[in-house]
Amino acid sequence: MNPNPDAIPTILQNAAEQKWITESARINIERWLTEPRYAPYVPEIRKLVAEGRWKELDDAFWTVIPFGTGGRRGKMFPVGTNAINDVTIGESAQGLASYVLDYLQKEGATHRPSCAIAYDTRHRSRDFAELCASIMVANGFQVWFLDGFRSTPEMSFMVRYKHCDCGIMVTASHNPPSDNAVKVYWSTGGQVLPPHDAAIIDRVMHCDQVQSVPFAEALARGDVTYCQDEVDAAFVREVLKVSLPGPRDLNVLYSPLHGVGASCVLPVLSGAGFRNVTLFGPHAEPSGDFPNVPNHVSNPENPAVFDWIIEEAKKRGEVDLILATDPDSDRLGCAAPLTREPGSPWKTLTGNQIAAILTEFLLSTLEEQRALTPNHYVVETLVTSKLVKKIADTYGIRTYRDLLVGFKYIGGVIEEHGPNGFVLGAEESYGFLIGTHARDKDAAVAAMILCELAARAKAEGKTIHQKLADVFAKYGTFAERAFSVAMVGSDGMAKMRALMERFQNDPPRQIAEMEVVEAKNYNTLTTLNLRNGQREPLVGPQGNMVILELSQEGNYVAVRPSGTEPKVKFYMFASLPPGVVGDLETRLSAVEADLRKTAE
Repeated sequence: MNPNPDAIPTILQNAAEQKWITESARINIERWLTEPRYAPYVPEIRKLVAEGRWKELDDAFWTVIPFGTGGRRGKMFPVGTNAINDVTIGESAQGLASYVLDYLQKEGATHRPSCAIAYDTRHRSRDFAELCASIMVANGFQVWFLDGFRSTPEMSFMVRYKHCDCGIMVTASHNPPSDNAVKVYWSTGGQVLPPHDAAIIDRVMHCDQVQSVPFAEALARGDVTYCQDEVDAAFVREVLKVSLPGPRDLNVLYSPLHGVGASCVLPVLSGAGFRNVTLFGPHAEPSGDFPNVPNHVSNPENPAVFDWIIEEAKKRGEVDLILATDPDSDRLGCAAPLTREPGSPWKTLTGNQIAAILTEFLLSTLEEQRALTPNHYVVETLVTSKLVKKIADTYGIRTYRDLLVGFKYIGGVIEEHGPNGFVLGAEESYGFLIGTHARDKDAAVAAMILCELAARAKAEGKTIHQKLADVFAKYGTFAERAFSVAMVGSDGMAKMRALMERFQNDPPRQIAEMEVVEAKNYNTLTTLNLRNGQREPLVGPQGNMVILELSQEGNYVAVRPSGTEPKVKFYMFASLPPGVVGDLETRLSAVEADLRKTAE
């Protein structure tokens, strides 16, 4: 039985005093119980209080889920300020609409504003997409809507193709099934950058009224227009423009990991001439439960998601390459046999390794075509392998890598320096862009170029692992590894702050028997010399990240809080010059062990 409404404040006060919920959760719950705009959610909250579900209530209300520099992401729950639900998604769309309208007015624009919207296979993605469309229309926008599961890069392309003022993608990328999110895009097709990001965040966090119209009504009036057939065809055409000539004899086994990938990767590979591409059946069903992957997390960064697919490839015998994409098909992972000998073991490649072989392949092909010029450039972030830059330096082209983590910064460099010389954008987290059709990472175009590389390698009697070995022989051996430490719950943020402050102000003096010689603090833009204790200015982007330079050249560590999940991420880098032999994996294991102790 639900408690008497008049008794709920006392019950909540008692729960806070007993530490069953935080004081901030109590305050936010009472707001939802008393403010008229939250009236539809009052019965659900009363039910949760009556059942004593304090842990769920505290998780849902202890804070306001942040609208980060790309959007809002988190666990879905029907009520709560710290959850993904109709309220927090609605505030996000309304805040975006309000800012764009004011911006266009200041710019003197007279056209009707427009917004592109797409969604992935996650639970409630369609519902949230329709909600966002209803809000944008109520604010005067024309909405271009992809009716059906589509990829994030296709949405990025649609913003540019339809000349939209903004875009919304409903996806939580590779997060668990419990999560969802909105990613917000600017008219460039890239996720919002300064100064727009901070201004949109301010609008979202101070939103107190959401305008909306029924989705069916907006669709009937033509304020929402389905355009998937037109945009699908245009997207594939643009991706195919960067296809490279060469062999096409390649047998591919492809998994969308229960996401949207079949809508873009398969038509792109077919259009590029790859006829022997097989969809991996157990992962083919679009499903927000991600039922047939380890721990129900569809992340191609995790080698374990390939285990079952590799078993199937070995049974088939003729498979040359395995590809897998995450739920919104902006990340690409792969696996291949080590050699072309029958019975060869299979192994995955890391995101950094894929970036390296793609860079070498693209630049060597441009050089063969006599098309490479000093105006060409590649883009990566501060936590992507320095091997990419070393390859680019050898070919005499520019590298832009002094960037914080996030593909939006790579997209920003394309806008700043022009698309004509752009060759490749790469992140260590399996995100790649070739071509200028989008301003976000695109698994479809990366899959196409990787297949073209693998087909050429096959014609030479090699696999992509052997092509990677060729790169290492030419430039030196590079190894990287990453791990995360989760810090969830109402006290997680405090733990994250404390850990980052420790690395910023009192970093370890030794890691894996290597001296820490410098700590580069990108938050304060200072470098601490640990040998003499002096601090010097640091030139670079400002953000919450620390890079520790180790005494052995080519070895360093980066630490930063995740921008989308409650965890701190650690990146480890090691390398050896060409011709020098050493066990980098053992070295990285020792570095990881010490970092985990430091993070305890």
